Amino acid sequence: MSSVQARPPKPLYSNVSPAVPSPCISVCRLDEQRVCTGCQRHVEHIREWRSADDERRRQICREAQALRDQAKAHC
Repeated sequence: MSSVQARPPKPLYSNVSPAVPSPCISVCRLDEQRVCTGCQRHVEHIREWRSADDERRRQICREAQALRDQAKAHC
């Protein structure tokens, strides 16, 4: 008999991932394109975040970083 206990299943919806922290900086305002002026995520990406796996979260972060870089280039 094994003394190792099974871990409980990960909740279906979890907004906490130690592997990919949220890019949210608590400046939550949407511009006219529905992009947050704080973290530069589109509103649909913000909604998707809770159910996204780590790879999708990394992709969302890369897209947000590209928008931040683009915004800096226009300043």
